[in-house]
Amino acid sequence: MYNVLTLNKIAQVGLDVFDKAKYTCGEMENPDAIMVRSASMHEMDFAENTLAIARAGAGVNNIPFDKCSEQGIVVFNTPGANANAVKELVIASLFLSSRRVAAAYDWCKGLKGKGDEVGKLVEKGKSQFAGPEILGKTLGVIGLGAIGMKVAQSAMALGMKVAAYDIVKPAGCSDDILFCTDLDAVYEKADYITLHLPLLDSTKGMINADSIAKMKDGVRILNFARGALVKDTDLIAALESGKVSAYITDFPTDAVIGVEGVTALPHLGASTPESEDNCAVMAAEQIDLYLSTGSIKNSVNMPNVILPEISGTRHCIIHTPCDCIAGKIKELCGADCTTSTRGDYAYTVFDADKDYSAQVKEFKCVIRVRVI
Repeated sequence: MYNVLTLNKIAQVGLDVFDKAKYTCGEMENPDAIMVRSASMHEMDFAENTLAIARAGAGVNNIPFDKCSEQGIVVFNTPGANANAVKELVIASLFLSSRRVAAAYDWCKGLKGKGDEVGKLVEKGKSQFAGPEILGKTLGVIGLGAIGMKVAQSAMALGMKVAAYDIVKPAGCSDDILFCTDLDAVYEKADYITLHLPLLDSTKGMINADSIAKMKDGVRILNFARGALVKDTDLIAALESGKVSAYITDFPTDAVIGVEGVTALPHLGASTPESEDNCAVMAAEQIDLYLSTGSIKNSVNMPNVILPEISGTRHCIIHTPCDCIAGKIKELCGADCTTSTRGDYAYTVFDADKDYSAQVKEFKCVIRVRVI
């Protein structure tokens, strides 16, 4: 029996993935696995028996995956499960940024109580909210992952041109997308820019005074990836000067809330029942796959390995990269093994006729061993 701790409310359709004869889910101590959405885990101490953490979402900033790696805990996310939900909000925000919908709505609320004057006031005041159509304009998509690709495709379907940047051109990228290997090329061409990339040391504050200076005058910027990709002070200065016409963000900060030209949303990108269901199901399936078979799919800290059916006693070993581990296993029990490496960590699996975990734990490179 495995125990799965849920740190947030997880969609029931996801919890239903777990066979009740094998799993108990809910609040508990010493869990074998943890499912989480937005709860911060950086201050948590993990039980010795905790094997896996699954984030029902794409970002893992709330999980200390370096600490997890050191303890041999596999961390999963659910890439693509919420992609359509985020894409739809990004597309809606293209119109919000162009037609000043939020500002116009707020202005109209101020007409309450004006009685028969409302019609005349509307006609007199509407010009301040005029804005361009998106048809024929160029959308710069920075990051062509699951969300970025969907945004690009939908924008083209609406009659926009797309210039996109990523480190590597993804498979299936349409020839209709102008793929750029240089960010400056996107900045120069785009009337709108939408961000879809992770927050890393190399991307933190990437939208700043220097990068904004390379953009078109009046550019509109959408940020549904991570708030810290944008340097707030530089963005506010660009709005005040008119260099940037509008900023739509799903990551409000005290600095940008209430600033003219900013529409701040309360992290609504994945807030749809369909998205929550998709993420919960994918997260649960990945935990079940790992605990039941040792296969790793969509891990952010360990190599991904899909294994055949178990034959005998399966040994799952998380370790630092070691060229001699296959030879040691062969010498120990005569078994062949599967090994995959990702950065500073490696994962080796072999099936044998009995439990050799005690002997394997003596290998110097080993962090964790479990048998299935």
